[in-house]
Amino acid sequence: MLTLKEVPDPAPGPGEVLVRIRAAGVNPVDTYIRAGSYGSLPSLPYIPGHDGAGEVVATGDGVSRVRLGDRVYLDGAHSYATLAVAPESAVWALPGDVSFAQGAAIGIPYATAYRALFLLGGVKPGQWVLVHGASGAVGLAALQFGRLHGLSMIGTAGTEAGRKLIEDQGYAAFGHADWEAMRAATGGHGFDLILEVAAHLSLGQDLPALAHGGRVVIIGSRGPVEINPRDLMSREAAVLGLMQGFNTPAERRAIHQDIARGLQTGAIRPIIAREFPLSDAADAHEAVLKPGALGKIVLMP
Repeated sequence: MLTLKEVPDPAPGPGEVLVRIRAAGVNPVDTYIRAGSYGSLPSLPYIPGHDGAGEVVATGDGVSRVRLGDRVYLDGAHSYATLAVAPESAVWALPGDVSFAQGAAIGIPYATAYRALFLLGGVKPGQWVLVHGASGAVGLAALQFGRLHGLSMIGTAGTEAGRKLIEDQGYAAFGHADWEAMRAATGGHGFDLILEVAAHLSLGQDLPALAHGGRVVIIGSRGPVEINPRDLMSREAAVLGLMQGFNTPAERRAIHQDIARGLQTGAIRPIIAREFPLSDAADAHEAVLKPGALGKIVLMP
């Protein structure tokens, strides 16, 4: 159950930053934690959220990278609140031409997409990447990283509106099952990397579409799936599972440095699907699990 309650204002400790939240991101993982179905569960009571954006209103001892009044976004802080305490390592500069709602759409989606593409997927400029569910927050983040790094990308979406959104990012868009057309778009090469957000539906079809040495990175799955291991053997391919939160400090810095570069050049611009009041967080949790996403859902305190 999600309940909106008044609690005393928090104060930052050493190495911490207090942020007035102007927008908080809603992610599927938030709903899994709320439902008790996630692999690692917090003790209760618990403030949900992992990403948000706002202004720095106080800093603890030892904080040196941010100042009072700075516009920031959060990656890894409990953000369903009007005031949130975050370790300085979770606080990153938000440019003035990026809205707070867009800032709240950065943390989980872009860190996940970066980890899938580069840290696990090992993709190189010019290689072919297929992004399933590319009209959702993580998929759009992957497409925008592709634009920043010169990747050859294709996206899938289940609706015409979703496919148009992918095309607006500058990439070809297909339905989830248009395998013949997608393989033809690579000139017969196949995909060097596939980002899979619904492995329970598509993993068995992903494997025959891989190039030699290709990889599938599983970002999401809601159940078991049957595959033919020969599809992996014949391509010397691999399937990798992603769990956000395993980034080392060095990897976190690399991710957010790349995000900063993309925000500066305009290659990265989060797309907002819907805004909900903080009091309607339960409705936002229902909405984030529905198919046909067109960007990120955010809460506005």
